[in-house]
Amino acid sequence: MNYIERIMNSKEVASHPPVLLDIGASEGIHPPWRPIAKYCICIAFDPDAREFSDAKLRRYFRQLHSFDCVVSANSKKQAEFFLTHSPYCSSLLQPDTDKLKDWAFAPLFDVERTIKVKAKTLKQVLKDVGIDQIDWFKVDSQGMDLRLFKSLGKDRYQRVITAEFEPGIIDAYKGEDKLHEVFQFMEKAGFWLSDINIKGSQRISSSVLELFFPNRSLRKLAMFSHKTSPGWAELLYLNSFVNKNKFSKREYLLGWLFATLQGQHGFAYQLAHTGQAESDDPLFDELFQHSERLIKKHIISSNILPYIGRKVGQKLRRFIG
Repeated sequence: MNYIERIMNSKEVASHPPVLLDIGASEGIHPPWRPIAKYCICIAFDPDAREFSDAKLRRYFRQLHSFDCVVSANSKKQAEFFLTHSPYCSSLLQPDTDKLKDWAFAPLFDVERTIKVKAKTLKQVLKDVGIDQIDWFKVDSQGMDLRLFKSLGKDRYQRVITAEFEPGIIDAYKGEDKLHEVFQFMEKAGFWLSDINIKGSQRISSSVLELFFPNRSLRKLAMFSHKTSPGWAELLYLNSFVNKNKFSKREYLLGWLFATLQGQHGFAYQLAHTGQAESDDPLFDELFQHSERLIKKHIISSNILPYIGRKVGQKLRRFIG
């Protein structure tokens, strides 16, 4: 039995399965969730039915609650929703066409129509499905990520173990949450940034591309050969576990697992030690020993060995075992 099974089948976790929240679930299962999905409850949202089907998700999870509505930070039961040329750019916020006009990907934000959609708050949804806690919060709401995280309420968001956001760097939507706001808030909320992936577009307008390249294929080639500039970021945060009184043995087990899945073996090692001290469960001894082995193993799998010499390399291998 591997460590995922050991943790998921433990009394504390099996009685309260991990809860994964996916706002903007049109792309199917989130890849990092694949190893753990069958043990988990997923709450998924996407109001743009052009790409979303819960059939893509249902087979993966222990339990799935899917909603074809928008998640709102206020209590309105209906909201105006902007359906854009690309389903992945649709949002409750209106695209800022004036600010976007100088960017090559601006046509993706062209509003094809505006519809009225059902809206629910996260607090309402959690009450409806009988769930109190979110363990992994993933959101791609096109401009509203931070306000939706805040809408959980302080007691809930401080107990989230992993949080993922895609905030903007440039102005794509009117009144959107920006990258610098997420940085500032999450640091104060007790999270640390585990990973960041900067994504972007080309600072050249589609009208200029059309002028230079009437041929569509050449126009697309010219766009992708142009320098890409930062436009938004994919962020992954892990809870620092600084507020020890908020976390039980269950959260320390899941914290170790989520950190390990992200390759953060040093942090996982630290959580296992703290979890062992808090609960005196021998499983944590196994977990921090496993983290130690992974830390040592990554030295071997890294590219450093060719540069340290054969004799030193042999000693290192004997030390690692």
